[in-house]
Amino acid sequence: MVQAFILIQTEVGQAASVARAIAELPGVTSAEDVTGPYDVIVRAEANTVDELGKLVVARVQNVAGITRTLTCPVVHL
Repeated sequence: MVQAFILIQTEVGQAASVARAIAELPGVTSAEDVTGPYDVIVRAEANTVDELGKLVVARVQNVAGITRTLTCPVVHL
């Protein structure tokens, strides 16, 4: 299982609606609107890195109101 945090910047005033929409996507375990340089932080998981990439590119980035994403895979050192 591959897990990642996805940091999201949104258009002004769109954080709550983006978080709600992303929370409904398969593979997303949590989506919270936050303050700071990012507007939404998402925790996601997939079986492979390729599946995680498809989740981000094909599903998350297609949610209306998103301007930028940064995906941070979880590593176990």
